[in-house]
Amino acid sequence: MKNFILPIEKLVASFSKLPGVGRKTAVRYAYYIINSSNADVRAFAETMVNAKETVHYCSVCGNFTDREICEVCTRGDRGLVCVVAEPKDVLALERVSDYNGTYHVLHGLLNPLEGITPNDIHIKELLDRVGKDHVREVIMATSPTVEGEATAIYISNLLHPLGVKVTRLAQGVSLGTDIEYVDEVTLSRALEDRREI
Repeated sequence: MKNFILPIEKLVASFSKLPGVGRKTAVRYAYYIINSSNADVRAFAETMVNAKETVHYCSVCGNFTDREICEVCTRGDRGLVCVVAEPKDVLALERVSDYNGTYHVLHGLLNPLEGITPNDIHIKELLDRVGKDHVREVIMATSPTVEGEATAIYISNLLHPLGVKVTRLAQGVSLGTDIEYVDEVTLSRALEDRREI
């Protein structure tokens, strides 16, 4: 038998649409659902629908929230803004307990080859916040890819005339990494970003 019966095949196809889920994993998920109780499957489906209907973007930073303004924006220092590409980046940075500022989620990075221009990501909203919230520093925390670097440079060029201090996350050698295994670009960046101890 090449294909499953239609209801299972549709379920496998749906799971396969999830990022990082290949056909084998989708088949395991489908079998798990089929073997689960009706109550468990309904609860799972209701949880997904509820999340989709209640989670939206924070009106200040663009992070995911179930309120008008997210928790970080209500407690954080609005004069200090860390710019990230996606909401998942906020979660990663929130694990660092030393940061007491807020965030700004761009929902993408500049990528002219894929047609993503400054109008397609939330740069205008960041510029609006700078004046309204009296922002004194913007930390660029986009990834160290070509797109992340281009986005950071583009935004910093817009912010400098406004008198805002723009900083970039330091990049370089990870803790516990042997120097011999580090690529040249990372080593070069680590040397450039070295600091006095």
